[in-house]
Amino acid sequence: MDVIFHGAAVVRDGRAVREPLAVRAGRVADAPGRGGFVVSLHDHLIFPGLVNAHEHLQVNAVPPLPADRTFANSYDWIDAFQAHFDDPAVATALAVSKATRMRHGALKNLLAGATFVAHHDPWHPSLDADDFPVSLLRGHGWGYALNGPVFGPDVRGGFLATPSSNPWMIHLAEGTDERARAELAQLDAMGCLAANSVLVHGVGLDDEGVDRVIACGAAVVWCPASNRRLLGRTLDPRRLYAAGRLALGSDSRLSGSRDLLDELASATDEGLPMSALLDLVTTAAARILRVAGRGHLDDGAVADLLIVADHGASAPGSLVGRRRADLRAVVRDGRPCVADPDFAPWFEAAGIETLAVSLDGKPKLLDRRYADPAMFALEPGLEYLH
Repeated sequence: MDVIFHGAAVVRDGRAVREPLAVRAGRVADAPGRGGFVVSLHDHLIFPGLVNAHEHLQVNAVPPLPADRTFANSYDWIDAFQAHFDDPAVATALAVSKATRMRHGALKNLLAGATFVAHHDPWHPSLDADDFPVSLLRGHGWGYALNGPVFGPDVRGGFLATPSSNPWMIHLAEGTDERARAELAQLDAMGCLAANSVLVHGVGLDDEGVDRVIACGAAVVWCPASNRRLLGRTLDPRRLYAAGRLALGSDSRLSGSRDLLDELASATDEGLPMSALLDLVTTAAARILRVAGRGHLDDGAVADLLIVADHGASAPGSLVGRRRADLRAVVRDGRPCVADPDFAPWFEAAGIETLAVSLDGKPKLLDRRYADPAMFALEPGLEYLH
């Protein structure tokens, strides 16, 4: 359905411009068509849907290790987690079907405005469902890590099999010790450091390592909340951001923030301006993941939108620091997915059957396709309203 948004300020390139926004056939259009459904949004801002550059969808309901210990590197954390599998709560979480856990992780992202996600694990048939809650990065290559566990594609074989036009992702330098610091040189010696290499975490990168990443055109996905919880610190993001080689990811609740909005909030203490933080989950993330039509609201872009009330702050500042219940509406392909109850006429006009829910204590309407009781049982703060 064609839609015309009137009265809102549209956020483009970090600036808010008060102008109509037209959506035609699920894309941002250069001009409104005739007969489109009108959504009046005075005193609102429209942002592009967020791009989550790193996520493990299937583990968001698995209880994490106690947060009273940090590790020298992720391999030590993995070793420590082995005993945690004996915890009855962990066993119960993992007994839920992987398809349900995948959809739950996607719903977690959608509720927080992340409409496009890079899933860093083996593909699963459930990800191809027509009603999967988020859009996913496809055609990319990946490896898990250089030094264990044996999981996923062979690192060098996977890199060589990935076209240079597509991103290839790997957890790298996820630690503060010499083992983590040595991984960039190890990856480079294997011939797997190139312009399409996307290195997740990078906490162990020193200044020379950052220089090498920038020089070869590679990029880093930054997950500060996960890094602080597991390792006690995170990387300095400023040089990588200035070079256009940085995106933001949520990792998963197993180690990181509740969602990408909370990850944004956790990144505010690292010296980047608000406009940079917004860029890390929109235009920069889409560029690094090499996906066209995402992370912006220019003509022809996919009509993934976030609608929030305008509290008079700067455009990026109006999103950073908000939580998921503060989002007035999350839109995918021009269709509302979750929104405040006063958007009911839009759902009805679009032919979308809804369910009344409570999200962190606030009433919302949710596209009924996502109203799976098994997923609700996994998501704290999401409840049916009768």
